[in-house]
Amino acid sequence: MQLTLLKLAIIFFPYLFTTSNINWKVESSEIIFSIKYAGSVVTGTFSGLVADIKFDPLKPENASIKASVDAKTIETGIGLRNRDLRNNFFEADIYPKITMQSTKIEKTSPDNYLGTFNLTMKNVTKEIKLPFIFTKTNERAQFKGSFSLKRLDYGVGEKRLSMSDNVDIGIIVVVSENVISAKE
Repeated sequence: MQLTLLKLAIIFFPYLFTTSNINWKVESSEIIFSIKYAGSVVTGTFSGLVADIKFDPLKPENASIKASVDAKTIETGIGLRNRDLRNNFFEADIYPKITMQSTKIEKTSPDNYLGTFNLTMKNVTKEIKLPFIFTKTNERAQFKGSFSLKRLDYGVGEKRLSMSDNVDIGIIVVVSENVISAKE
């Protein structure tokens, strides 16, 4: 009996020091924002999300998510407004990237997670909490979440009576799976 346990320990010992990360490739994404302006709600999008996503839903504490989008991809459907946002609010020529880097991800219920991220816009980094749902079907999955921020905290535009400081942001990312193993 002891010999059998010893053999099993020898066989499985290397796996105790190996973590299995799932590396996800972005297939498509939607980044949608809304803000109150002059009594109505203005919506828009950012496009071209680039991300390095390592996420195992069974071990979210080992996850690492890094993502960025070009500020110049902002789109509201009105060309003049887009130029104003790119040039005067985001100063996209000076600060071209908006980035997010996870610092902690925890599971809150079967498909629900809470991510803590450092969000950087215009060289200002602030911690945000991003609750999200992760759903997987075969080799594809979706991350879907939303959060709010104060644009003035990041130096996006100036204080205006006609424009809210609060911005709501929704993110949907469809990914495909590529399993990798890494020895620690």
